[in-house]
Amino acid sequence: MRATTMTGIKRVLLLCSALGIALVALAVTQTSWAARRIAFKQAKLIIEFNSTAQDVGVQFFLDSDGWETVSIFNPAGVLIYQSTATGSLLEQGGGTELFVESVEPPLAELPLEDFFEIFQEGPYRFVGLTPEGDRLIGTARFTHDIPAGPEIIAPPPVEDGCTDSVPIPVVIDWNEVMTDIDGAPLDIAGYEVIVERAGSHLDVDLPASAGTRLTVPAEFLLPGTQYLFEILAIELGGNQTITEGCFVTAR
Repeated sequence: MRATTMTGIKRVLLLCSALGIALVALAVTQTSWAARRIAFKQAKLIIEFNSTAQDVGVQFFLDSDGWETVSIFNPAGVLIYQSTATGSLLEQGGGTELFVESVEPPLAELPLEDFFEIFQEGPYRFVGLTPEGDRLIGTARFTHDIPAGPEIIAPPPVEDGCTDSVPIPVVIDWNEVMTDIDGAPLDIAGYEVIVERAGSHLDVDLPASAGTRLTVPAEFLLPGTQYLFEILAIELGGNQTITEGCFVTAR
């Protein structure tokens, strides 16, 4: 009877042990199921086309309160980018904002039709994990709507050089962009004007309603100095086209 009792006790203990393991496994599984799904604050993928240099590339941007891993998948589900925070960056809590710009091959090397095959239209999925194990999710809708390049009116362009002796203050003027690069109607959200000299730059965003002219502040300008500038036309989805210009201020 004693042997039988001890065997019964062992069976009970083994049963309890097995039950405990099962409960722990269930708790772990439930914890993983309970991981939160958090939307990226921003998830964006756009085309940048340079009508002056005749080159094209993509840019993507994402933002969150903190990520450990980030992956981006194209509409076919193929991974096109992945990043992982490690070491001291992970100890700090991971990354927040992330901006990546692709190489921009000239159209002579990568024609637009080939570029469109590489980066197809459709939803691009942004997924990731936070350092706490929560899931990050987001979607960027990518299109092939590329604005036509802004046509510079002033300072009046010159071929293969900079417009010289431009009086201060300088007025940058361009034609309104109303179509894509193929001439089809396209809505423009706004423009961005960037003016640069060695060691300094000015960056101005303009809604489409603000018109197509910018007076560069006189305090930014120096006499007898060369300035490069870019005018970006930005469509509603974010794709943008650059036209470049150059001028030298009057002495």
